[in-house]
Amino acid sequence: MRRSLAEILRCPGCCSTLALETNASGDEIESGALICKGCAATYPIERGIPRFVPAQNYAHSFGVQWNRFRRTLLDSHSGQPISRDRFARYTGWSAEQLSGALALDAGCGAGRFAEVALSFGARVIAIDLSTAIDAARENLENKGEIDFVQADINAIPFAPGSFPLVYCLGVIQHTPDPAKSFRALARVTAPGGRLAVDVYPAGWKNLFFAKYWIRPLTTRISAETSLRIVNRLFAPLYRLSRLVGRLPFAGHYLRYLIPVANYTRVYPLDEGQLPEWALLDTYDMWASAYDQPQTLETVRAWFRDAGFTDIEAFHAGLFVGRSVKSGETG
Repeated sequence: MRRSLAEILRCPGCCSTLALETNASGDEIESGALICKGCAATYPIERGIPRFVPAQNYAHSFGVQWNRFRRTLLDSHSGQPISRDRFARYTGWSAEQLSGALALDAGCGAGRFAEVALSFGARVIAIDLSTAIDAARENLENKGEIDFVQADINAIPFAPGSFPLVYCLGVIQHTPDPAKSFRALARVTAPGGRLAVDVYPAGWKNLFFAKYWIRPLTTRISAETSLRIVNRLFAPLYRLSRLVGRLPFAGHYLRYLIPVANYTRVYPLDEGQLPEWALLDTYDMWASAYDQPQTLETVRAWFRDAGFTDIEAFHAGLFVGRSVKSGETG
């Protein structure tokens, strides 16, 4: 972490400022501790990242996931602007709005969207509950002005109103209480600032989505065991999904009855990349502790109740919400 990060971090318990303790003399700090000046809680700095959460938590499966598939979804790795296009479509932010702005990437995973924000010149603070934060640092530490923090989205270690731009993509449905997670994001959005989120769509079609049939079983086993099982079963399931997907008319829908991801004719990936993306998301479907789709009306209500204006909520593959927080910018 850079020394300047300690100046804006706050205790997630009492929101007091933190004192930095380290033997490092330069700007980059690889180890040390942050001591709360209010409640005296101590938070370690390990491998250059402040750690505000226990090593083991409900997001452990994502740590396994993103350290195993560290580079898979990065545009710089795939050669396709898939993350860039989704970021632009979901946030609606212009290059001018991003350039030089401080942005919070809440639930960064391995950093696919942080890479995009950095490419527009944003100053990014990336947080993640899991050890995916280590994968993100390895991917992005030399790609722009970025800091990494291991923290809970429901206890973000920054003062209220700290960020003019906040985005949270692919995350909220995987938290224990999505509404609470949204409120935490709204709290750290600055007055006049912008917040963008997405969620899995809720609806009757999910009754036919095979992942919801098997998750009562797969979420009872360890993330490591789940990954081993997925690795073993993926190839035959994937072949079956691609065969079913070729059926005329109904094939696209029937393949959802098979508990495996399949992005054939969805993303412009080559025949080596398609199964890698599918394997990643098959594990994601099976192993994540929480999977809680939401309705568009729920998303609108989150923004409305948190005091946002000019609310946009729409269907673009996932359900997307974005808006501007009421009040003057500081």
